[in-house]
Amino acid sequence: MSQAKLMTILVAMVLVVMAVLSFAYRVDERERAIVVRFGKVVRFDDTPGLRFKVPFIDNVRFFDSRILTLDAAPQRFLTQEKKNVIVDWFVKWRITDTLEYFVTLRGQEQEARRRLEQRVRSDLLGEFGKRTVRDVVSGDRREIMQIVSERADAEARKLGIEVVDIRIKRVDLPADVSESVYQRMVAERARIAKELRAQGAEEAEKIRADADRQREILLAQAYGEAERIRGEGDGTATAIYANAYGSNPDFYALYRSLNAYRESFKGKDDIVIIDPSAEFFKFLKNPDAN
Repeated sequence: MSQAKLMTILVAMVLVVMAVLSFAYRVDERERAIVVRFGKVVRFDDTPGLRFKVPFIDNVRFFDSRILTLDAAPQRFLTQEKKNVIVDWFVKWRITDTLEYFVTLRGQEQEARRRLEQRVRSDLLGEFGKRTVRDVVSGDRREIMQIVSERADAEARKLGIEVVDIRIKRVDLPADVSESVYQRMVAERARIAKELRAQGAEEAEKIRADADRQREILLAQAYGEAERIRGEGDGTATAIYANAYGSNPDFYALYRSLNAYRESFKGKDDIVIIDPSAEFFKFLKNPDAN
């Protein structure tokens, strides 16, 4: 086959492919398509698959039918107390009416995002203005999202789109306000800690005083009991001594004299000056004395 004939075949094949492409188009499951002829919509919402059109006259516009995300930049809103809060939010949306979407927005996704953001921002501004910082941070966030979602969806339906969900990711205070709040929290915690330490010291003093009082009471009771026992012991000893002395007075007299001798002559250098005829020496002179 000559080179000229081969080139002719290739050109013919290219022309056939171009002709087929000009007659047909494919709709994906994730897309919606609109066929426009001279600026007028002639067909829309084709089901997925291969479709045909009038070549060079019909123009096909494709739009994403999946859920899209509008992630707005964090913005400042005023609360009921006229305090600024920084709100980070996003919107989940999708095209539900392709024809309405194309007619009202000319099928421009950027315009849909702009108008949707304006609407949601306006509703959020109104809802935040009705509530305090405490409410928007912790209390009413779910309620705010529900109210704004319903209002935004009702408005978006007129544009051929549906608001699937609106979520507030974060609600923060400005940096200067956050620092001020942090310092107040530190001061408040320090005040509470000081009060708790003072209460603890007061309670410790009470416990210590009560312990000292109980100690004194116990010592007094113990001393009284010891004195009572000692008195009983002395009484018992005296009775025993008296009984012993009464049983054998001579032995008792000897026992007492021997103890007196032991105590008197305990040391080598002890000196006792006493009359030798004194009663003290009677057992030394006469061991049988009675």
